[in-house]
Formats: sequence, C-alpha cells, structure tokens
Amino acid sequence: MQLKGCGTAIVTPFHQDGAIDDAALRNLVAWQVESGIDFLVPCGTTGETPTLTHEEWLQVIDTTIEVVAGRVPIVAGATSNSTVEAVARAKEVAARPGVNFILTASPYYNKPTQEGQYRHFRAIAEAVDKPLILYNVPGRTGANLEPATLARLAEVPNVAGVKEASGNISQIADVLNAVPERFLVFSGDDAITLPVISLGGVGIISVASNEIPHEMAEMTRAALNNDWATARRIHRKYLPLMQANFIESNPMPVKAVLAMMGRIEENYRPPMCPMRRETRSKLQKIAAEAGLVTKAAAAVTDHHDFYIYETWSAGPHKAIIHRAGCSQCNSGKGRPAGHDAEHSSWHGPYSALAEAREAAHSMAEVLIRSECKCV
Repeated sequence: MQLKGCGTAIVTPFHQDGAIDDAALRNLVAWQVESGIDFLVPCGTTGETPTLTHEEWLQVIDTTIEVVAGRVPIVAGATSNSTVEAVARAKEVAARPGVNFILTASPYYNKPTQEGQYRHFRAIAEAVDKPLILYNVPGRTGANLEPATLARLAEVPNVAGVKEASGNISQIADVLNAVPERFLVFSGDDAITLPVISLGGVGIISVASNEIPHEMAEMTRAALNNDWATARRIHRKYLPLMQANFIESNPMPVKAVLAMMGRIEENYRPPMCPMRRETRSKLQKIAAEAGLVTKAAAAVTDHHDFYIYETWSAGPHKAIIHRAGCSQCNSGKGRPAGHDAEHSSWHGPYSALAEAREAAHSMAEVLIRSECKCV
C-alpha cells in the first residue's frame, strides 16, 4: 500500500475522569477520513501515548482500525526505549490486519549512539512483517538520528521511511541526498512541509490536520503535484495555526482548539495540563482568525478555571469549589451571590479541579469542604 500525502497524528480524547472518550475518538477518526486525509497515525506523541496503559494503547489502535475500515492506511505508533519491549510492541501491533505501517521513535532518555539506534531499529524491522516508519524527534528523545545512520537503515528490509522532526532543514536535505529514492521522508513539522516536499519529501505527519484535515491534505497534495501557488496560499493562511500548536507542549494547544471547535472535551493525562490563560487567549485569537471558532464559542474554554469560595460568617468554616462559569458566581470570578468580604474570601483561579481540591484540603482550619453542583 502506498504511503504519501498528509497523515494525522491523531489526539486521544479523554473524559474528565481520565478514561478514553471512545465516542469522541470514533467521531474524530470518521471526520478525518471524510475530510480527505491520506492516512492516520494513532498512538504517536500527539496521542499522549506515554500515558496510556498497554490495554488503552491497543484500544485506540483497534478503534481506529474499526472506524477506518480499510479506507486509508494506518500507521500505528509502537515505541519503547527498551529494544526488547519495542520489538514486543511492534510484533503485537503488526499482528493486527488493519495496521499497514508501524511508527517507532528513537529510544528516549537512554541517549544511544548512532550504532545503538541502528541496532535498535534493525532489531524491530527483523522481527515484524510490516514496514517501519522511523521517527526522529531529538527534541523529545535526546537522540538525533543522523543522515548516515538513516542511509544504513534504508538498506534494512521493512524500514520504509522516516518522520523527520528534527526541524533542521539542512539535515533533512542531507537525509534526502543520502537515502535511496524509494525511501519515504515525511516532514514531522507542519510549518516546514513545503520545503521538505520541495527537497523530495513525500508528505507530512501532521498535528494541524487534527483541526484542519481537508486544508492540510489539500496543501500537501498541491505541493506533491507541483501546484505551488495553491500550496503556498493554504500555507500562508494557516501558518499561524501550525505554529500556535506548539505555543505550549504538544498536544495541549491542539486539544484546546478541538475543544473550542466542540469536537472533544479538553482533558489531558498528567503531566499534560490545561494551557496558561495568556497563551490560551493567543491561541483562541489565532483559531478565530483561521475561521475555526468564533470568539464567543471559544470562551467555553474558561470551564477549566476553578475557584474556592471560603466563608466563616456563621456555622462551620467552609470551602466550596466553584467552576468559573457557575451561575452562582459574579462575572465568572468565583464569587457566589451574597459574598461578604468581611466573613468570606475567594481563592484562585486553579487550572484543574484536582489542583483546586488540593488547595481546599490545604486550608487546615476549614471544617467543611464541598463542591458546587457546577463542578
């Protein structure tokens, strides 16, 4: 099966309790395919895969397979910084008929040498019968996969290509000069998709296509067809969004925009957390300018701010957690009606409910801690 064009490194939606939002995931996958995306990449970095259990990792991949139903290729993420574990994961996912390629990143934290990375990837390739797309993202792994090493790996059966997310155009040019023409080189950064294709790359494994799948697919196809006027027009329009997706750690911004669009709930697995207020405001403006949301609709993102209303005027000392948009609150500042500055105070904002709960419990003198119905 041919692999080229724009593939989405799809997010993993969660409920507020941390469970995978299966309905939202299914809707996202269906929308991606219907929007004309060329392939899908479940369980990559953008999918918060390091926080998934083994069962959840397989659940996301299996759900993607089921919804896609063979309409586009699936490149399933399977990475570990232990070569033995990486081989086991690759073998497990390769056994699924709906998986066409396997995406596997350089070992992280260990910082292996070039020879260590070569042996790691060769061991995976020799253990499976599905082609590998290697993933070079030194900013996250601490280990750069150099062009000479990729040239060696390109000669290993089942090593089909690389997602190059070094962000170094000079290095990517060296890669394309070092590997055979059949070796697939994908950009790992939306903003440099066009220069990578101009050098001989075959597409992009994209974050922005979570939000704009049709537009990213159209831009990539135009570039691959040498229609640079169309490709540049789309690139110029959506470049601020592509860049804004990394205004804070991926996938925090892209999940925030998808929540603004009403496609998912904005929930993360720790250590990911909601964005800071000031960067969220910038992101909201960029998303609105891109035509993805209205400013009014984007305001719902304030639901991630929580406040503690503390009162001691009569009866037990109390701390009550409120959501910012609570109807009992004044101007979304966590001040319930009847606020008395002499016998009560409010604290916050807290970006997450767990943070607000921890703060409430730290108030040693409080005898009653509770949560408003808005929470």
